[in-house]
Amino acid sequence: MTPASRQELSLEEGDLAVWLLTPPAEAPLALDELDATERRRADAFRRRGDRTLYVAAHIALRRLLAGYLRTSAKELAFARADCPRCGGPHGRPVLSGAGPDAPHFSLSHSRGAVLVGVARAPVGVDVERLPRPERVDVCRSALHPWEQRELAALRAPDQPARFARLWARKEAYLKGTGVGVGGWTSEVYLGEGGPGAPPRPDDWSVVDVPSGPGHAAAVAMKGAASRTTVYRLPPEAVLVGGRAPDTGRRLLAGVRQVLDADHALDDLEGRDALDALEEELT
Repeated sequence: MTPASRQELSLEEGDLAVWLLTPPAEAPLALDELDATERRRADAFRRRGDRTLYVAAHIALRRLLAGYLRTSAKELAFARADCPRCGGPHGRPVLSGAGPDAPHFSLSHSRGAVLVGVARAPVGVDVERLPRPERVDVCRSALHPWEQRELAALRAPDQPARFARLWARKEAYLKGTGVGVGGWTSEVYLGEGGPGAPPRPDDWSVVDVPSGPGHAAAVAMKGAASRTTVYRLPPEAVLVGGRAPDTGRRLLAGVRQVLDADHALDDLEGRDALDALEEELT
C-alpha cells in the first residue's frame, strides 16, 4: 500500500469537497502511481512545466480518491461514462469497476494551479488563468447573450477577471453534466443574476472557488450542496513518499453556494487562510 492509501478521508451525502494544489516546481513526483495511458500522455507534453503540472494533477487525484476509497492509488482504474447527448463513451471520467457508492470526481489544471472536486453526486471543476484582454474579445461570443451584456457593462480592466469567472462556472457545470465544452456554451446562463436575468440550470449547485488573484475557479455539483469545503493540498502531497492529508486538516474555507450579485469570494469564512493561499498561488 502507498502512504496515501493509509490516509482515510470522509465524504457524507451532500458534501462537496474541493482540493487546491500548487504543483511543486522541481521534485521527485510519484510517477509509478500513474497508469500506462497517463504516462503516455505525460510524455507527449513538449514543455517540461506542462508535463509536471499534468503529472502532479493526476497523482493528486489518485491519492485523494485512494483516501476516500481506502485503497491504493495504483489500484485505481478510470473509464468514461456515456455522453448524455449522444451516448458515446466520452462522458465524465468515472472509476472503472467501482461500486454504486464510489465518489464522483472532477479534475482541472491550469498553469500554477490544480483543482480536484469530490462528491457523492456528479461534479465538475474548472480553474482558469486570467486571460489577456484580446483573448476576452475573441471568446466573448461563446458566452450566453445575457452574460455578454454583463461583461460589456464592466470597465475594460475588470473584464478579464469576470470572463474567467464566468467561463470557470460554465466549464465546471458542463463537465459535471458530462457533455463537456462545445458549441452549447452560449446556451447556458451562469452569470451574476438580477432582475430580468435568465434562469440558471435546474438542480445544480455552482460555486466560485477562491484561487488567488491570477486564476478563477468554480465547482458544480448535481443537487444541493449542503456543505462545500475548500482545502489546500500541500505540494509535498504528490511527491514520492508523500500523502494526501485528511479532511480535518488544512481547511481553507467553508463556502456557501453563491451565484447572485455577491460572488463567493465575498462570502468566505476564514479570510486569513484565504490570504495565505493567494500569496502561495501568486
